[in-house]
Amino acid sequence: MTNFLPIGKNYKPYIIAEMSGNHNHSLERALQIVEAAAKSGADALKIQTYTADTMTLNVENPDFQIDDEKSLWNGNNLYKLYQQAYTPWEWHKPIFDRARELGMIAFSTPFDETAVDFLEELDVPLYKVASFENNDIPLIKKVAATGKPMIISTGMASVAELDEAVRAAKEAGCNDLILLKCTSTYPATAENTNISTIPHMRELFNVQVGLSDHTMGTGVAVASVALGATVIEKHFTLSRADGGVDSAFSMEPDEMANLVAETERAWRAMGQVTYGATEAETESLKFRRSIYVSKDIKAGEQLNTENIRVIRPGYGLSPKHYNKLIGLKVSRDLAAGTPVSWELLN
Repeated sequence: MTNFLPIGKNYKPYIIAEMSGNHNHSLERALQIVEAAAKSGADALKIQTYTADTMTLNVENPDFQIDDEKSLWNGNNLYKLYQQAYTPWEWHKPIFDRARELGMIAFSTPFDETAVDFLEELDVPLYKVASFENNDIPLIKKVAATGKPMIISTGMASVAELDEAVRAAKEAGCNDLILLKCTSTYPATAENTNISTIPHMRELFNVQVGLSDHTMGTGVAVASVALGATVIEKHFTLSRADGGVDSAFSMEPDEMANLVAETERAWRAMGQVTYGATEAETESLKFRRSIYVSKDIKAGEQLNTENIRVIRPGYGLSPKHYNKLIGLKVSRDLAAGTPVSWELLN
């Protein structure tokens, strides 16, 4: 268990609904997203804390222009994009309050030190560091110094970079660290998600590991739970049709409810290494195959391939004894349908 959070292999997957900029600059819509996330069964609601000015510079040179035909945001100037996507800081408290009222943990991703200071004033219970910021060691140290649980998305970080981030977090005071396997493409495809990294990462860094999932659907998240993911983060919106900076790869409420149900089902299915009949299967043992008299037999007659058969149910001798029985004599008259036992033989 991570501090006060029910996170670990003994708990069902911890589901985080990421609002991001899907509020479309409406506080009313933001609060509706909170309510829909709670109704869908999410454990936590996450937002992002930045302004365009804390994120980048208001300049027009090519370095600050998105030039990628595969990007959802191709053609955008970074400053203008963040102006469109940010969550006003004065909205944070009503969003957090509503989430807590509905039984969810509410927290945020800070993108600079001023955001951490602001979130500390709101007494957030944990922090997230985004995948593009996991090389910002000063920010990681600032967050870690709060002493609160910390989630870091791994994104494009190399093993060496992750090691540096993990060491910085722990040395600065973070005792509860979670890494999220993350593919920093939006949306991501199953083919470039590489969730086999999850158990490797857990062994390498000895921390809880989950998935920040930008793929469509629930398949990748469910599979990650089977590989040991204890946290699943998904972007969330009321409806993709409503648009918004992240809407194209965000889950709708019915999909989130399905994610909650299916990841828990996958977690319950993990169980433990076991062979033989489980307690639930005990009653089914009687329907296995065994050896039965298939034709009436008189006392003293021999068993042969015509008068005994391997069939269901399982009250007779195991099929492995079939060849040993051929040629043996019975000690009494046996009617068809009698389960064969050693007591019936001479």
